[in-house]
Amino acid sequence: MNILPAIRRNLIEPLWALRNGTPLRKYWKSVEKTQYLPVAVLKDRQWVKLKEIIEFAYRNNDYYRSTFKKCGITPEEIQSPNDIVKIPILTKKDIRENGDSLISSGFLKTKLMEAKTGGSTGKSLKLYMTEESSEMKNGCARRHDRWSGWEVGEPMAAVWGNPVRPVGLKNKILSFLLAPIICLDTMAVTKDSVVKFSDEWRRIKPTLLFGHAHSLFLLAKYVIDYDIKSITPKSIISSSMMLLPHERTVIEKTFGVKVFDRYGCEEVGLISSECEKHEGMHINIDTLFVEFIKEDGTQTKHGENGNIVITDLLNQAMPFIRYKVEDMGMPLDRACSCGRGLPLMGNVSGRVADFLIRPDGTKVAGVSLIENTLTKIPGIEQMQIIQHDLKSIELKIVAGKTFSEENRLALITYIYKIFDSNITIELNHVSEIPPETNGKYRFAISRVVE
Repeated sequence: MNILPAIRRNLIEPLWALRNGTPLRKYWKSVEKTQYLPVAVLKDRQWVKLKEIIEFAYRNNDYYRSTFKKCGITPEEIQSPNDIVKIPILTKKDIRENGDSLISSGFLKTKLMEAKTGGSTGKSLKLYMTEESSEMKNGCARRHDRWSGWEVGEPMAAVWGNPVRPVGLKNKILSFLLAPIICLDTMAVTKDSVVKFSDEWRRIKPTLLFGHAHSLFLLAKYVIDYDIKSITPKSIISSSMMLLPHERTVIEKTFGVKVFDRYGCEEVGLISSECEKHEGMHINIDTLFVEFIKEDGTQTKHGENGNIVITDLLNQAMPFIRYKVEDMGMPLDRACSCGRGLPLMGNVSGRVADFLIRPDGTKVAGVSLIENTLTKIPGIEQMQIIQHDLKSIELKIVAGKTFSEENRLALITYIYKIFDSNITIELNHVSEIPPETNGKYRFAISRVVE
């Protein structure tokens, strides 16, 4: 029996936390205790935090003070969670144009943790946060990691773009002592890199495999094609992009374990995650207030898709209040049989930027279109749809051996049926669909300016 994980969990990490004063373990332990509280109790706690961040931002943040005054409101008028709609939505454009005024008084950027979004739409954001808020979010993420069956101290394996690896002997030793991790870089997935990854797996023996949804799918395909036996995770977490049903099926069949789907973003951290029951994604209301908003600005009903709008309850240094993350999802009006009080949402249905537009103005979920195409038309291994304008669509496909002229005609006919027979369709065969610079894959891209 390998006792190293227990030593890391119960001895090395506590000593490291004591030496460095990091609050991660304290926060993690606290959210482990609260997850089974009744949903009403958890929402009451969330409301207290929501009021606190709104009041703090109004009194200490130039951007929000100005925004509130322009709208003629004060924090006292936010009497319930439903009143938060009185506060204007924060967009990525607002953040880019008002970066410095979003930093609250009493905080210096040089003293804060800095992060940068991947910028999958071509424009990244620079973010600042306190260590305290970051560690609380890490504590919640750790709680959700454990739902998959992974335990603190056990090695992990990541399938990620541009992974950060320890540099220097000291950092490598520290990584091994605290949290060993091996990485497969999604920017360069080849037979050789996968074989090297499997060799590292045999040596380090990770129990948790996590990564971009499509990257996990590609790894599973390599494992099948080259009959690799050494990659044997105890649990798998899919994150960072939509997990398509057919990809989940392939991943689970290949590795023989269930996939735990997860949703989050760089700006606010982990948003929701599946538990062992897989009945929806538990929303992380310990650190976030999540809304689902229709195009007219009103709240959606349960089971109805809407824009995901999030308020970060922790980061006072750079508050994000009613931040539109540009993803679509839906709230669910049911409890999970696991007994946790954390409310549920359905799987994210895609980025707003990845919704394609018909000539009549109606929107089509690009990811759903991809999924329907791959399940209905044989011989397509991967596909990307790029809408250049309302009358022009480009299809990039990685064709399998069974892809025929009949399949090609079926694909074009299907796209005409969805959009319009008068549009121009350009079909290009490619050897692969490359990832974005952040390692993620985008399968539906709309360049239509609304």
